[in-house]
Amino acid sequence: MPRPFDDNHEPQLLISDAELDALESEIPILAGLRRFAEEAINMPWFSRLGRPLDREEKALARSYLDGLGFPDAEPARLRDWTEAADAALTLDIDPAHWEAEEGLRAALVAEALDHLSEDALNIAMTHVSALLGERVRAAVHEAADFWEVEDEELLNAAAGAALHASHGAALSLIAGSGDDHPFRRKFSLFTRGRWPIGIAGLTFNIL
Repeated sequence: MPRPFDDNHEPQLLISDAELDALESEIPILAGLRRFAEEAINMPWFSRLGRPLDREEKALARSYLDGLGFPDAEPARLRDWTEAADAALTLDIDPAHWEAEEGLRAALVAEALDHLSEDALNIAMTHVSALLGERVRAAVHEAADFWEVEDEELLNAAAGAALHASHGAALSLIAGSGDDHPFRRKFSLFTRGRWPIGIAGLTFNIL
């Protein structure tokens, strides 16, 4: 039986059946993730900042809080970027919700690696960032122009938080978690035009 050769006439190793099966199983997941990111591009990022929370936003916030393990916390609307800056500073003092999120994130990574190889997972996350990064940063600066905000550090924090939430939602999608996963709820708040900044005490601050 002839062996495959490359252009330099060196023998090449054939991909095993197990490797082929693994690649084929990853394709639908990666295709779904690409659709997820492409749909997210068209969402109204940072377009409802400072407005009263509507019923759907309150429900998403409640589901996020319950799923994260903060049933006693309540969502609160921030009215402007000054309040948002103060709330963002508070996160350094009260990081409990970040610790809870990181625990969920670690669990999702472990579950995602049951469906994708480590290389494929890294490529997928990079792809999400590449597709959404420009859109998110543009939306932040559009909002900043409207609000006359010039604090680049704060604007970078907003864009970074949005991309971080996108990664969390993407991980939950890969891991096969339901729509009620806290990361999906938080992502939905972003894609509805809000900035869910974080939990301070018993308050979930949302711009």
